Amino acid sequence: MESALSEDSEKQSVMGLDLDDLTRIRQCILIVEDEPDTIFLIKQILQNAGFNVRSALSGQEAIEKVAAHHPDLVLLDLMMPEMDGWETFRYIRQVMDVPVIILSALTIKEDIVKALQLGVDDYITKPFYNAEVVARVKNVLRRARTERKTNRIAIPRLNIIVDLDEQIISVHGKRVELTPREFTIFYILAKKTPGVVRYPEISEEVWGEDSIDARKRTKFLVYLIRKKLEEAAPGEEIIINLDRIGYKLNAESID
Repeated sequence: MESALSEDSEKQSVMGLDLDDLTRIRQCILIVEDEPDTIFLIKQILQNAGFNVRSALSGQEAIEKVAAHHPDLVLLDLMMPEMDGWETFRYIRQVMDVPVIILSALTIKEDIVKALQLGVDDYITKPFYNAEVVARVKNVLRRARTERKTNRIAIPRLNIIVDLDEQIISVHGKRVELTPREFTIFYILAKKTPGVVRYPEISEEVWGEDSIDARKRTKFLVYLIRKKLEEAAPGEEIIINLDRIGYKLNAESID
């Protein structure tokens, strides 16, 4: 009995964890795949190799998890509904310079060449060998031991990128320049997306106080931000005002 318990303990100390519900400890791999059975299989392979894993069933969920959890590597399927792997890859690289390995049933040479030309770190075709996946993941991680950029926020439903270094945003690829306080307000809303930011929180962070005058100044700046957004995205309501509560960006959460 003691021997069996010892073996179980040793096995758990080697295996990684399913991080959909647990806190990050070791190098983390994000699996982006719309087939739950495939996700389960790859999770088992990577956990047995000592990695922690998260998963996303869609491109939009993947982008949000990259921004929130900063994985060490992404395994990305190409054939997904709504947002395919190509578009997902472009968004991921705008948010963070994380290594990406394509794991796809597409075996056409042109697709593989296209992926590598876009900057994908490796390409694995399905069906795959378990040991091959682990070996390629480890190889890419070894090559990618450089500082990663995490200075952007992506909001795919609005096609918005928030650049924290340049303090600008882009809407549908169009550059929108904001004043420092305008940018601060938009950044507060962006990092809380899709949640609501209450008036006192904005006032305290932007003006250092919550007063009637501070809220009036915020209201005027939001008006100016909306005018600039309207030029880049005519007819789109990007900032929503919830009367007596606060503001939010018009982006729904993932179910």
